[in-house]
Amino acid sequence: MVERAPVIAAWGAGVDSTAMIIELVERGEPIDMVLFADTGSEKTDTYAFLPVFRRWMDRHDVASDVVRYEPRNFKHWPPYDSLGTNMLTNATLPSKAFGRGSCSLKWKVAPQDKWTAQWAPAIRCWGEGGRVVKLIGYDCSSADQRRYAHAEGYADPRYDYRYPLRELGWTRADCIARIERAGLPVPPKSSCFFCPAMRPHEVDALSKDELRTIVLMEARAKPRLRTINGLWRKPVVGRGGATPRPGNITAYIRQHGLLSPSEVDRIVADAPLALIAFQAAQACKPVEQRMSMERWLDAFHRGQSPG
Repeated sequence: MVERAPVIAAWGAGVDSTAMIIELVERGEPIDMVLFADTGSEKTDTYAFLPVFRRWMDRHDVASDVVRYEPRNFKHWPPYDSLGTNMLTNATLPSKAFGRGSCSLKWKVAPQDKWTAQWAPAIRCWGEGGRVVKLIGYDCSSADQRRYAHAEGYADPRYDYRYPLRELGWTRADCIARIERAGLPVPPKSSCFFCPAMRPHEVDALSKDELRTIVLMEARAKPRLRTINGLWRKPVVGRGGATPRPGNITAYIRQHGLLSPSEVDRIVADAPLALIAFQAAQACKPVEQRMSMERWLDAFHRGQSPG
């Protein structure tokens, strides 16, 4: 007989999941572990928020951990350890740009499940025939309604999924208010900094390095794109109140002067070829001697010629 199923909160470090944790803790509901899956390509502001909220959880005796997907088989490629450098290595874009969602499964869900599979309370629970309770921060807004409808009815022999914000009837505005009442800063929308679901105002807030990486990513993937223009898939003309935008974020960066036209031109013309040359050079070396994609990208941002 299982005494009480262990409870894990899937924390994206965004508004909804943060508010969910705050409210449940204040209500005295059990949360045995909070897991954040780091893709290595989260927004700068998200990384700044992580230690802030983890300190809050420490003060409230809530255990938390950061998990990561660990690539292992690099074949002929330089080693990488983030979703962004994975995209650059394979000259492609996140699966969401193609109407799929496998990047979340690989970089978010899988490392959390792997961590849980080695967690003693989960092992004990499963051994006794129970299920771990997983808390998901979907609210009652229209966007999360679609995500919830997609997830509703999904059965997993290891987990019971619970959606506390939907139980409470909370919208995103309610979540923001709850975070503010706790005296905490409101985190940015949780996503990779090159997520195809980003809106124009989110691109405006990105750092120069993040913008450069987006330009490089779209330029590197462009020769292989057949049905989409870039991270934003297709242009939006602005009918029905929609915000007009191009199909690729590079054009938006150029149009709004987020990077200088000369810098955008230089990245598009030179960086993909430099990256291809780097990959070819590394492929000739034993895996343990290959320079990582992260080091190449760091040199790219500093305007240096990576080795």
